[in-house]
Amino acid sequence: MPGYYDLGAANERVRELRPLLSGLRDDRAAIVAIQQRHEQSRVGAGTDDVAGQARLAEEREQLTDIVRRMERTVRQIDAWGVTLRDIGTGLVDVPALANGRPIWLCWKLGEDEISFWHELDAGIAGRKPLIELE
Repeated sequence: MPGYYDLGAANERVRELRPLLSGLRDDRAAIVAIQQRHEQSRVGAGTDDVAGQARLAEEREQLTDIVRRMERTVRQIDAWGVTLRDIGTGLVDVPALANGRPIWLCWKLGEDEISFWHELDAGIAGRKPLIELE
């Protein structure tokens, strides 16, 4: 894991991050859908019979598999030294140096490449275009 990325290496990492972050977002949506079905089953009928119980057990197993996959993905992102900020938007911060001072290169799903940065103590609200980097 590099301590700091230069812009080229960070954009290469983005190519690897893109499918992982899309997968995390899809997995989170799948978890929400399963949880909603469980809630509906608790409120309504369908869990008293054997088939309903079997369906719930299968969905619990699916949840476990999804959560494990998500954990592996997050561990991989962490191992690369990248900080995951938000699964929904696929927002990540990549550590970099600008004139010797640490900064975050900021990227999210839907963006072609890294075009923004911010200071370590400024969140996404402090995002600035790379052209403004001093």
